Amino acid sequence: MHSLDASTVVFAVIAIVVIFKLRSVLGTRTGAERRPLDPTSPARGDTPPANGNVIPLGPVARAGVAPTPPVDRWKGFAEKGSTLADGLDAIVAAEPGFAPQSFLAGSRAAYEMIVTAFASGDLTTLRRLMASDAYANFAAAIAARKAEEQTMKTTLVSIDAADLVDARVAGTTATVAVKFAAKLASATLDRSGAVIDGSTTAVVDHLDVWTFTRQLGSRDPNWQLSATQTVH
Repeated sequence: MHSLDASTVVFAVIAIVVIFKLRSVLGTRTGAERRPLDPTSPARGDTPPANGNVIPLGPVARAGVAPTPPVDRWKGFAEKGSTLADGLDAIVAAEPGFAPQSFLAGSRAAYEMIVTAFASGDLTTLRRLMASDAYANFAAAIAARKAEEQTMKTTLVSIDAADLVDARVAGTTATVAVKFAAKLASATLDRSGAVIDGSTTAVVDHLDVWTFTRQLGSRDPNWQLSATQTVH
């Protein structure tokens, strides 16, 4: 047997002490330890996403089930359960992008443009904004005015209100009616410039219902004025 020198004995003692310390800190495997985490597999108890690595945030509609519309989706525009609300539902069912806020903003702009164009005899603008039957009536009135050598001067002072009063879908045609409350100063002048009807300065309240139509599914997003009615 070879003799052990002092240095060998010292290193052996140090090794035994180190092994003992490691076992006391790290422990030994018992067979009950949790498996190491695999970053490519789903966490325990979780169901892997059905669409690959994307985890949906928020509610997801089940296959074949349409999203539930808000309980009072037309609040501020139509009474819940009213004919108007049903008509708006029908329009949105055909064209989900329809929004009453945007429609009313556009109808206000159309009201101002048509009133101004009619007074000035601007047939080009009227043709673009109106359906054929309504345009024919406005064009006939302008022609009669010109035949009498009369002119019209109209100032739109304000549009005080624009409210939806009717909405419906018939076939592929959507129809929406808007009641306008506006203030105008309007007069008809003869060829010498004298006022023969109305006033260029007196402001008068006007209450009218304008009906707009549009072909659903059309690439043209614009609505056209199809009828006007004065409310007394």
